[in-house]
Amino acid sequence: MNVGVVGNPNYPDLGAFLATLQLKAASVGITLFTEDRIQSLWPAGNGGPQPPAPLSHAPGELDCLITLGGDGTLLRGARLLNGANTPILGLNLGRVGFLTTAGPDALDWALDAIVRRAYTTEPRLALQSAITGKGAKTGRVEPLVLNDIVVHKGGVARVVRLKVSVDGDEVAQYSADGIIVSTPTGSTAYSMSAGGPIIVPTVDAIVVTAICPHTLAVRPLVLAATAVVTIQPIPPWIDDVLVSFDGQVGTPIQPGERLEVRRAERPILLIRLGPESFFKRLRKKLHWGDLSDRTRK
Repeated sequence: MNVGVVGNPNYPDLGAFLATLQLKAASVGITLFTEDRIQSLWPAGNGGPQPPAPLSHAPGELDCLITLGGDGTLLRGARLLNGANTPILGLNLGRVGFLTTAGPDALDWALDAIVRRAYTTEPRLALQSAITGKGAKTGRVEPLVLNDIVVHKGGVARVVRLKVSVDGDEVAQYSADGIIVSTPTGSTAYSMSAGGPIIVPTVDAIVVTAICPHTLAVRPLVLAATAVVTIQPIPPWIDDVLVSFDGQVGTPIQPGERLEVRRAERPILLIRLGPESFFKRLRKKLHWGDLSDRTRK
């Protein structure tokens, strides 16, 4: 069984955790492959298991991808898979870890579940985007995202004017700090902070949320998952406009270009080890409905 490993090198004890993972994976017949950025953190062998080979050396599709960190590490792992039908198991080494399924103390349980395939998978809608138009020529395809795609102003803090269309039909011209196009998974991330609705992950939908719109007449939109969302900067507000993918990587959008966002061909598969529901995670991780401060003592 071939398993990839993606990790956050900023976690102070990651090296020790990788050593434990290396030994336990070898004992249950798992062959590990790793990303370049944590390659140097694995033990050098010295009579024990050899360090994992790079992810690029994995034969065919991985059976599973383990991410070690928080939600950001899981999002990066999903982009590295680039649409492959590989389930992702997130072990939370950070703080909130809303998308992850367990903590580091569940490593034995996780590896056993992987080997026996004793887990459930949650298919999560992903977004694929392309920048087309005058500067992009034939168009450039951008990274697959699990959470959101954001068009916003770079440099100084000021509003940007953006024309938003759905399936070729103009919705409005927004004056705002930016526009978020979110999946149901990403509805509990930046979109929620900007006032967008929370969408249960099993709902096929795309959310469009304006960031600090300069009007009282704008509210978030919930669209069918089949919709194609187009965002285009409006002159003269076209300088230093950026597009960010899952809040981690980005690219400028040039005058005359436009961003097209649509549902990806295949979902991203998240592994769940236990019976914890989406609403339980809301209560536990985001303190949903928490009225403890009102409880009489």
